[in-house]
Amino acid sequence: MKKSPRTFKKAPFFFTAASLLLAAAFVWGLLSGQADLSAAELAAAFYSLVKGGDGGTARMVIFAIRLPRLLLAVTIGASLGVSGAAFQGIFRNSLADPFIIGASSGASLGAGLSISLGLALAWPFSPVPLFAFAGSISAVFLAFTVSRASGDPPPAAALLLAGTSISSLFSSALSLVLVLRDRGLYQVYYWLLGSLGGSTWREFFSVLPALVSGCALVVSCSGALDLLIQGDEEAESLGLNVTRTRFIAASGASLAAAAAVSAAGVIGFAGLVAPHCARIFTGPRHLRLIPASALTGALILVAADTLARTIIPPVEIPLGIITGLGGAPFFLFLLARHGRSLGRLS
Repeated sequence: MKKSPRTFKKAPFFFTAASLLLAAAFVWGLLSGQADLSAAELAAAFYSLVKGGDGGTARMVIFAIRLPRLLLAVTIGASLGVSGAAFQGIFRNSLADPFIIGASSGASLGAGLSISLGLALAWPFSPVPLFAFAGSISAVFLAFTVSRASGDPPPAAALLLAGTSISSLFSSALSLVLVLRDRGLYQVYYWLLGSLGGSTWREFFSVLPALVSGCALVVSCSGALDLLIQGDEEAESLGLNVTRTRFIAASGASLAAAAAVSAAGVIGFAGLVAPHCARIFTGPRHLRLIPASALTGALILVAADTLARTIIPPVEIPLGIITGLGGAPFFLFLLARHGRSLGRLS
């Protein structure tokens, strides 16, 4: 893996610029909505929180509604970015992401099953993230097994076909569950569209441990993923346990994706776009790529969620529609421009 001097010069600029853009998007999200707020009202609300006193309606809107939603958008976007970067390293394929390889569909099936079967009412804790993780890792395992039959690393076409087929299979299974058990239909439909509507502090703190744990597992594999990109034989010759590395990294990426799906539903293409954009500035080394992908994913989701709330007021467009409208053309652009070389990592 070559070290580009330009990459080292671009990386600090990227992290600085992306952080400033994320901060600006976050403030935009706090100010925008069905009830627009001014910068003075925002400052007064934070001042009243620190010094005490009545912050009025603005304080309630910011701290009870918008702030937990935006923080959830940041963590979910970062998790999807990390998950996408990890899957691309595991598969050695730049087309891999939680949505394309079926991880999101698997998580949706698991979450839908737990809701439709009424397990959330019977268990002392919410089983939705656990079932979502089981479905997600199952989908990833199937996609890797099927696509690897065509080569190692799996060709881009094989990965796309395997991921599309598995997504269709899991989506059909979820539809069958809904037909047979007409229970929690609205909640499951919410998962399929993807949305952060109604997010609360409780949802944010309940999903935060899984998101952080998944990302931490991926970060712990940063150096190993660099070796894995070089090929299994070369990685093993350098002392890397390839099977264990893939399992740990895939488990972390699947846990992050499953937690994101359990909190916000299926959000397509964020995990594909974020690593691609980050890699331009940071290069392929995962020690830089993973945090850069997290930052980019957070920026994408905060901006997309704010657009979903404000583009056609008072209607709130599902977040998955916004990311799909932006991500699908980006994906098609990659296919059209890079052709046969697309999907390779070096």
